Amino acid sequence: MDPETPLLWALRDASNLTGTKFGCGAGDCGACMVEIDGEAIRSCLVTITEVEGRFVRTIEGLSNDRSHPLQQAFVAANIPQCGFCTPGFIMAASALLRKNPDPSDQDIDEAITNICRCGGYNAMRGAIKRAGRVMRKLETISAAPPPGITASDAAKAVPALSDKTNDEPDN
Repeated sequence: MDPETPLLWALRDASNLTGTKFGCGAGDCGACMVEIDGEAIRSCLVTITEVEGRFVRTIEGLSNDRSHPLQQAFVAANIPQCGFCTPGFIMAASALLRKNPDPSDQDIDEAITNICRCGGYNAMRGAIKRAGRVMRKLETISAAPPPGITASDAAKAVPALSDKTNDEPDN
């Protein structure tokens, strides 16, 4: 790739790491947030030349089974509505919690300036604090099932229409 290619596009197009989202392309929204050497950085604003030799972590690298406390806390709090901003928020929160595992609302607001179209800021603050408690071993959480359910397993969980009796309510 061209050395001046934004990291965002190298991640999405060349590496197929599509959890990092393109939002505004100007560094305003935070949808493209990744960690670079432990710092939350908007990947649309840095080139692949600028990150050469540095450690880049994307949402895919946070955990391979959705077991990271932030992922669990966001699911438990029903944060993902449209879900577009979620990876960026989680990556910004990951960098924050690494430095400050017990952040105040003010700490969160100062460290995470991402934009959520759905307006889930208060719930996100709560989920970030909960993840911090889990990381400090003050609480446990198990919200998201591991990935990998097969289509046949999913089909077994849903009864066929022909299996339904007339007295069962529609759900």
